[in-house]
Amino acid sequence: MTDEISLLPPAASSVAGHTDALFYSLAGFSTAIAAALALLAVAFCIRYRRGSRASRQGARRHANGLEWAWTIAPMTVFLGLFAWGAYDYARLTRPPADAVPVLAVAKQWVWTLQHADGRREINELHVPLGRPVRLLMTSQDVIHSFFVPAFRIKQDVLPGRYTSLWFTPTRAGTYHLLCAEYCGTDHAAMVGGIVVMPPERFAQWLQEGDRGPSLARLGMRLFRDSGCAGCHNPQSSVHAPDLRQLFGRRVFMQDGSQRVADETYLRDSIVEPRKDIVAGYEPIMPSYAGQLDEEQIGALVQYLRSGAAPEESP
Repeated sequence: MTDEISLLPPAASSVAGHTDALFYSLAGFSTAIAAALALLAVAFCIRYRRGSRASRQGARRHANGLEWAWTIAPMTVFLGLFAWGAYDYARLTRPPADAVPVLAVAKQWVWTLQHADGRREINELHVPLGRPVRLLMTSQDVIHSFFVPAFRIKQDVLPGRYTSLWFTPTRAGTYHLLCAEYCGTDHAAMVGGIVVMPPERFAQWLQEGDRGPSLARLGMRLFRDSGCAGCHNPQSSVHAPDLRQLFGRRVFMQDGSQRVADETYLRDSIVEPRKDIVAGYEPIMPSYAGQLDEEQIGALVQYLRSGAAPEESP
């Protein structure tokens, strides 16, 4: 891990500098207001202490101009800081289209991470320098929290749903990966590292070591072996939705509502098929909850996200 000693960990991602600037601005403004109020309080206590010769004649009960000033000025600054933070947060919710995909499954008490090409890692994630990386995350048991201090990013990882997080590393090295949510007895041992490598070295690393089939290919096998193709194949006699090019489309439900077919919708359709019934179809699909683990569900989602037809190889 990095050995630098500073007020904050080294800034090693594209958002770290923006986050630090916001933090220092908020801390600095709050400190300035607190210091001004403390100095005024001390000055008034000394000047107007009992027995002092300070004149108390003609004291005003109200100073409207001053009251408006000390109300509006700090409020304007804090609203500006809020808008600044909201803008930075909104950017974190929109990953670049070319982000490197990684599936992360949290368990007591390890991080399981799998690259799209099938390379798997435990408590360590290798990523390319200067390339955006998007994590699709879920938990197999309790609430965890994916925290990389050097990147200034943290995201809760929840059982039963997907959360996502993206970052662009800007400095090569190895950085702490922590769980920031108490998750049981060995919570403190749930640590790992993010290894940032030059792109050419990362490409070489991907080719080294053992790896299974890609996530999309594994999902294709599960789609076939779990019986999904029997209903969702366009030539099937069963009346089931066509899943080709489904990801990102707007889906209309029987109750008149609409949903965008993102990763969460695809996962819900696998484990809770009766939660949202597509308009024009009967609720006949069985639930796969308990039959597939989170890594298998993630592979199925990746396969459907790839847009391949049920009978095609991605």
